[in-house]
Amino acid sequence: MAYLLTKSLHIVFVIAWMATVFYLPRILVNIAEAGDEPAVKARLELMGRRLYKFGHNMFGIAFLFGLVLWLYFHVSGGWLHAKLALVVLMLAYFIWNGRLLKRSMAGGALPSSKTLRILNELPVLVLIAIVFLVVAKPF
Repeated sequence: MAYLLTKSLHIVFVIAWMATVFYLPRILVNIAEAGDEPAVKARLELMGRRLYKFGHNMFGIAFLFGLVLWLYFHVSGGWLHAKLALVVLMLAYFIWNGRLLKRSMAGGALPSSKTLRILNELPVLVLIAIVFLVVAKPF
């Protein structure tokens, strides 16, 4: 029962983190499209900053439950190594989005909204691969 509870909590916090991974780039798109509306831009940057902090907290908790699954319940396999590599890639993407937000807050320029929209789709592909690895455990 402890294994199922730990696994369930890990999944819940991963879902919460993924929500931030998907929504933060969308906030960046809106900031890029805000143009010369400083009040709108300021509100979006505030939302982005809060979401980014929330995302880090959710990742940290998911990471801790993942460690328990690995170290205490001995979840292992080649699929896990591939999954962790993709999670690191997703985390790097999340941190990069956070740096774009910080750049915007400092008055710097963002990539075009079209570029941001395209980049916003990449985590979906990575998530599909992660879910496949976890469910199928192909190696």
